[in-house]
Amino acid sequence: MDTGFKIIQSREVFSFSLDAVLLSRFANIPKYGRIADLCTGNGVIPILLSARTKAQIDAIEIQPRLADMAKRSVLMNGLEGQIQVIEQDLRTYPKLVENGAYDAITVNPPYMSVKAGEQNENEHYAIARHEIHCTLDQLAQSCKNLLRPGGKLAMVHRPTRLLDIVETLRRWKLEPKRIQFVHSNAKSEANMVLIEATRDGKPDIKLLPPIMVYNDEGVQIV
Repeated sequence: MDTGFKIIQSREVFSFSLDAVLLSRFANIPKYGRIADLCTGNGVIPILLSARTKAQIDAIEIQPRLADMAKRSVLMNGLEGQIQVIEQDLRTYPKLVENGAYDAITVNPPYMSVKAGEQNENEHYAIARHEIHCTLDQLAQSCKNLLRPGGKLAMVHRPTRLLDIVETLRRWKLEPKRIQFVHSNAKSEANMVLIEATRDGKPDIKLLPPIMVYNDEGVQIV
């Protein structure tokens, strides 16, 4: 990534990939204020966001092992004054903070419903990939409660669930504002979608130019 940051990872648990990096670039975040990163995993998104903002960032993670890795990565990068890792369930976390506590939220959630596909025998991978601890509806409800009016949510997800995502966000007063698809190359279907929504926003959506990860020669360009 050529950022100078160091991230603690393990092959035994779910590691970050390109979707987290693209989300950290896509997110519309304030220069100051307060940001939450839900489903933070090993904390890569808050760490990357710290290069773009002076805001305080709360990183929420339900899995103890991943939360511990995130805390150690924050310390290793000297960011403990800006990033706080909180081991909590995002479904109940809104009860611990005031309503509308955050100016912006980022989230790289589990992509698959519990019924979709076989779950990995590795508990860490299963939780990261399937909606075991948090459905899309529960995620949207928490984001609505955590965001201030006008606050922005940035999410990365699967294009196959786009209609579900838009419907769910709007049900919880989170109006989609920007959508950007990610393709492996110009000839491939989209395999990721980046979405920005505004709490209590008015209907007005922009479809941004697609991102191509590789050029025609197969060289990674993002």
